[in-house]
Amino acid sequence: MLTVRLDREMEDFLKALSEETHRPKSFFVKQALKNYQEDMQDWLEAQKRANAPDRNLISLQELENALGH
Repeated sequence: MLTVRLDREMEDFLKALSEETHRPKSFFVKQALKNYQEDMQDWLEAQKRANAPDRNLISLQELENALGH
């Protein structure tokens, strides 16, 4: 269980969205957190790979050549 205080603008937005879609406000909060979690997992993985000692980097020219540009 988690309690979150929202500013008036966000609360009004969620209320309007909830009324328009006939879904509870919690549905949209859960979806937003799920999307954020996925983004953060991707970001953390990218950071892990970028800092890995065995990373294999290529130059922009090598990438363009590989893609046929």
